Amino acid sequence: MKLHELHPDPESRSKRKRIGRGVGSGFGKTAGRGTKGHNSRSGGGVRPGFEGGQMPIHRRLPKRGFCNIFRKNFAIVNLRDLNAFEDGSLVDEKALVQAGLVRGRRDGIKVLGQGEIEKALTLRVDRISRGAREKIEASGGSIEVI
Repeated sequence: MKLHELHPDPESRSKRKRIGRGVGSGFGKTAGRGTKGHNSRSGGGVRPGFEGGQMPIHRRLPKRGFCNIFRKNFAIVNLRDLNAFEDGSLVDEKALVQAGLVRGRRDGIKVLGQGEIEKALTLRVDRISRGAREKIEASGGSIEVI
């Protein structure tokens, strides 16, 4: 095969549909829009969710639930993840982000008690569960709730 023998696959490069350019083009006169009706007009067409006058699905279905706009979204860290830190180190938001355990602060950081901790760490977090607090204090660590 030579460079001048290269060509695209058949029908992979179709020409643009040029509408409203005379009867001979195949898309003249009504320009492929049919005759009359909402869709034939300029600016015509229906809004999203419109079902031709039928009661739309977003109105047929019942509304359920409640969304609390005051809800706090905490970044969760478990005790088993804290074993990655050196013994006696300070674990705060900055350290957790550097270690890759927390992506972003959100509304704060909460430590949960899943797993065991073998190191005495100083934690500076927003919230901590009762079980996690007991395990950290049993291992010789301390907690500072911000």
